Amino acid sequence: MGYDYSSYYATSDYSTAALDSTVFGAAIGVMIFALFIGLVIGIIQLVAMWKLYKKAGQAGWKSIIPIYNLVTLFKIAGLSPWLILVYLLVIVPFIGWIAGIAMTAILCYKLALSFGKDIGWAVGLYFLAPIFYMILAFGKSEYVGPGGEKTVEVNTAE
Repeated sequence: MGYDYSSYYATSDYSTAALDSTVFGAAIGVMIFALFIGLVIGIIQLVAMWKLYKKAGQAGWKSIIPIYNLVTLFKIAGLSPWLILVYLLVIVPFIGWIAGIAMTAILCYKLALSFGKDIGWAVGLYFLAPIFYMILAFGKSEYVGPGGEKTVEVNTAE
């Protein structure tokens, strides 16, 4: 004599597995798209750094070797390559982070000076590095010397 509750609970033809696989597929698609965009930006950045190194009188291949590219970039900017060791301090909480941020800011400033640019360019290099590196590499700016010091060629033929 009881009431039949089976009709009370509605059933659906839709399965949660189909919805889960759709969401998963969309997430994979977004990740592949982001990976593709990152790869394109990375290749453009690689070409820009190669050109920037050549503009500064260095071999372009030096821009693709990890660590050595920083050594060369520090030399281009007129900084001691030993200052790269400051980046090892990043493992020290807070103080190391400040040291890393400060070293990057100094590098950007000296690099901007090396190409005859001012503090505004240094800020751009710090916050929008890929864009400003491309502008330096493909633009009309010329390398004036490490840290902005003009290199004077001495004519010894006289």
